[in-house]
Amino acid sequence: MKKYFDIKNKLFLAPLAGISDRAFRLICKQFGADVTVTEMVSAKGLYYKDKKTASLLSFGENEKPIGIQLFGSEPDIIEYAVKTVTELSPQFIDINMGCPVPKIVGNKEGAFLMTQPDKVFEIIKKASAATPLPVSIKIRAGFDETAKNAVEIAKIAEAAGASFITVHGRTKTQMYSGQANLQIIEQVKTHVKIPVIGNGDIFSFQAALKMKEETGCDALMIARGAFGNPFIFEEIKSGFSGQTYIPPSDEQRIKTAILHLKKIIRFKGEKTAIPESRKHMAWYLKGMKNSAEVKNKIFTANTLEELENILNQYIKNLS
Repeated sequence: MKKYFDIKNKLFLAPLAGISDRAFRLICKQFGADVTVTEMVSAKGLYYKDKKTASLLSFGENEKPIGIQLFGSEPDIIEYAVKTVTELSPQFIDINMGCPVPKIVGNKEGAFLMTQPDKVFEIIKKASAATPLPVSIKIRAGFDETAKNAVEIAKIAEAAGASFITVHGRTKTQMYSGQANLQIIEQVKTHVKIPVIGNGDIFSFQAALKMKEETGCDALMIARGAFGNPFIFEEIKSGFSGQTYIPPSDEQRIKTAILHLKKIIRFKGEKTAIPESRKHMAWYLKGMKNSAEVKNKIFTANTLEELENILNQYIKNLS
C-alpha cells in the first residue's frame, strides 16, 4: 500500500543541481518553504557506489518533508536506486524527466526521456513497485516546440503508478528563455487525476497567483525565484492569506546571506564552501546600491572572516 503524501497548496523548493544543498534547503524552510527536494542524484552513481553521489543524499529531520530526486535512463538501475534511497525515509522519491542541460540530455537522461514514452512507463512502473513511498516525476512542456507532449507523458506516468507530477511550462530547447507556458500545465491538470505541481517563472506572489488561477494546479514549485530570495516563500504565503507583506530591508538580506554562508561552511567546510557561496552572495546583493564593487570583493575573498568583513562593512555603508 502506497504511503500518501498530501501536496495540496504546498510551496515546494525545486531540486536544483549545485544549488539546493542542505544549507539552501534549511534557509528556504526557515522562510516558509513547505517541502524541499534534494539536488538531482544519479541513479547510476548510487549503483556504482560513488561517494560524491551518496553525499548528495544527506538531510536532517528539520528538512522534512523532503523528496529525493533521482535521474537516469535505465529502468533496472533506477529501480535499484529507488530501493536504496527508500531506506533513508524521505517523504517521496522524484524522477527527473525534465532537466535540459546538454550533458544530461546527451546521456539520454532528463528531458530526453520525454521522447521515449515506453521507457517512461517502464521506469515509473519499476520505481513505483520498488518502494512503499510515493513516486513522482518532474517534466517539461515537451522536448521542443514540435513535441509538446506533457499531457501524453503525464497520462503515462499516472497509468504507471506515479503519485503526482511537476510540470515546468518550458520545452527542453527553451532552457530558461522566454516564458513558461501555463496552458500546458492547465492541460496536464485537466487530463490526469493525480495532483499536479506548477513550476516556472514564479518570482513573486502575483506570479504564484497567476500560476494557480490559470492552471488550477494543486501546488507550486519555486526554483530561480528563490535565488538570493528565500523570502519569496513568506511573500507568497502572505499574499494567499490576504496579509500585507513587508519585504526584508537590504540589511536583513545581507544578514541572511551571512547566515546562509555559515550554513554552507557548517556542512561542507570553509575551503569548499567559500567558492560555492559566491554565487549565492551575488544573488542576495542583486539590485542593491553600489553592489557591483562589493560583488567583486566577494569573488576574491577566501575565508569566512574576509567575507563577513566585506558584508558587514557594506551594511554600515548602507545606513
